Amino acid sequence: MTYSYNPLNVGEFGLDRIRFELGDVDVSEPEKTAYLTDEEITAVLDSSNTFKRAKFRLVESLLHRFAYEVDTKIKEADWKLSQRISAWQKIYARLKAEVDAEETGGAFGFTDGKGRPPVFEIGMHDWRRG
Repeated sequence: MTYSYNPLNVGEFGLDRIRFELGDVDVSEPEKTAYLTDEEITAVLDSSNTFKRAKFRLVESLLHRFAYEVDTKIKEADWKLSQRISAWQKIYARLKAEVDAEETGGAFGFTDGKGRPPVFEIGMHDWRRG
């Protein structure tokens, strides 16, 4: 398993951008700090239609992993691990809405293949505007 991050590649739709957008950039001690391996990210990127769909699938994976974490209190030590799942749930809900909208629009031919809907306005082809 490998863990890498190069901030110079954040502009490209690939491994480094996924790490950047998910905040999974601390790979100094990967077993302790990184959520996803390079192989996991690459596999999801390769098997997804769009970058946003890949990001959505990775967030979904993280939610499944964090679902098992519970709050723990031992004497003075108190870990509230369940608090971080709510932030991921918000990201998941936003991405799900965006991915669903793209896929619905794509089914009716309303996207350009990159997931962006075209821009229309009423009367944009009306030659009598003046």
